[in-house]
Amino acid sequence: MAKRSFKGPLKVVEVIISLVAFVGLLYGAYYYYKKTSTQITSLYLIKVKTEKTLSSMSAELKDLKSQDQYKINKDLEGKIKSIENTYDQSVKVYEKLLDLKAQTKNTAKFDASFADILKLLSERNYSSAEADLDILSKAIDEERQKIVASFQIPANVKESNTPPGSGFSSQVVKNELGEFLVYIVAADQNSTRVIVDTASDSDCKNDCPVMSLADYVSRSGAFAGINGSYFCPADYPSCADKKNSFDTLLMNKNKKYINSDNNVYSTVPAVIFSGSSARFVGQSLEWGRDTGVDAVLAMQPLLVSGGNIVFTGDGEPKRGSKGSRSFVGASGSTAYIGVVFNATVAEAAYVVHSLGIQNVLNLDDGGSTALWSGGYKTGPGRNLPNVLLFVSK
Repeated sequence: MAKRSFKGPLKVVEVIISLVAFVGLLYGAYYYYKKTSTQITSLYLIKVKTEKTLSSMSAELKDLKSQDQYKINKDLEGKIKSIENTYDQSVKVYEKLLDLKAQTKNTAKFDASFADILKLLSERNYSSAEADLDILSKAIDEERQKIVASFQIPANVKESNTPPGSGFSSQVVKNELGEFLVYIVAADQNSTRVIVDTASDSDCKNDCPVMSLADYVSRSGAFAGINGSYFCPADYPSCADKKNSFDTLLMNKNKKYINSDNNVYSTVPAVIFSGSSARFVGQSLEWGRDTGVDAVLAMQPLLVSGGNIVFTGDGEPKRGSKGSRSFVGASGSTAYIGVVFNATVAEAAYVVHSLGIQNVLNLDDGGSTALWSGGYKTGPGRNLPNVLLFVSK
């Protein structure tokens, strides 16, 4: 770090000392020689000199303020702000591009555009990079809209607003919002244990272990499974210091509670599976740390509670866009896991409500979406830090 120069401030101190000396002389002269004309003249000269000194000091102070680190720091602050804004914009656009890649492989032109933007950033041409990022962001949004508009439900998929009694079903659900493709797996909890499996048995804040859904299914001997809670994907720049971490509460199959300390007062909803039943709570703070149950998983939002739709949208852009929406639900002793395709989270709530499922909790989605039932029904998506599984008792 460069050393600061104190030459300017020392000059100011010298001026102030001179001023004090002059003022002392002024008052001394005034009291000892005030009656003689020569002395009065002298006083006048001292007064003039003092005023000149004060004027000179004032000018020097202004000069110091105009040339010291204050102004330099202000200029630097503006540059840093510009770089920060461009960086934040770059991260958001890149993550939008990653999300698009989960929907289509035809992203070559967008990849090329982003590569050009990276070149501008390397050249510190922030204004041009910012303008091109705006253009690319809009182009990605338009492409996503085209994908949504072009989505077609496969032919010969049965239409049914009734969930399967057991096993996997691919079906079309119709309601007041339209037609939706749903993949769903049902299991009787009298013969099925619902568990949560994690790649780690302890809290993890960064570089957390992950596994594919297929690997989780294999090591637990499960017959079905689905992706779990929201987490921070390692390929997102915004997750650089919290790769593959999640911060919501869960209890895994080994009876280990994860993220317990930071969820004591959590308002995130949760599902608790135990024996042949499931309990859904609006806030995980309502749940203790009982290890006598089979599984605990906190996630948001709660879609359906007691047979009523409780989520109709919250203004969060990702939840308000069309995509694949994973869920876990239960009615009586039957547990369900599934995916509603080409839907917003609010639309997914209406769809599972149309199926008559009494309680439903949203799960992670987008590039993390994965559903297994004797093989991948959708996915595999990203490797995951936690999943929810159906295991035969």
